[in-house]
Amino acid sequence: MAHHKSAKKRIRQTERRTEVNRARTSRLRSFVKKVETLIAKGEKAAATDALRAAEPELMRGAQSGVLHKNTASRKVSRLAARIKAL
Repeated sequence: MAHHKSAKKRIRQTERRTEVNRARTSRLRSFVKKVETLIAKGEKAAATDALRAAEPELMRGAQSGVLHKNTASRKVSRLAARIKAL
């Protein structure tokens, strides 16, 4: 356990950030999963709409540091390609 005041503060901050990041990551996964299930069903129009909603969420996740910028872009690109192939 930490003994210094600053170390105790860092532990508190880390706990808060972990909570926020876990929630953001979960939210991102939900948006992506929604798109993937619609692709699996073959519903192109609904999947396109879902991707339109998921893209800003992924980019927001990249901006907040939950995802790397290139990772978010890659996910969007691959989902768009899968929708286009339907």
